[in-house]
Amino acid sequence: MSRQSFHVRKGDQVVVISGNHKDATGKVLAVLPKKQQVLIEGVRIIKKHTRKSQDNPQGAIVEREGPIHISNVKKIEETEAKSKSTKTKSKKKTEKSEKAEKAQ
Repeated sequence: MSRQSFHVRKGDQVVVISGNHKDATGKVLAVLPKKQQVLIEGVRIIKKHTRKSQDNPQGAIVEREGPIHISNVKKIEETEAKSKSTKTKSKKKTEKSEKAEKAQ
């Protein structure tokens, strides 16, 4: 048994690149590896009719996210924000080291 590895994981920020929900963005709520699908927060909202139960004595129509094929999603890169913060830190460190050298 080999596990499939996908380019997105639970909690990643993604954008839909094709299909009816193109250009929609959201956070991955779940990955369904057997079906090769993902659930994305706020994308492909469907209405699910539920039976009568103790929780819903009248029954209900519940809105929830529907699955999207994993090939239709692209992970949003957050490396730009990380690289900017590391660059500013490195500049501050070099400025401090230059001031220390000038003082000696």
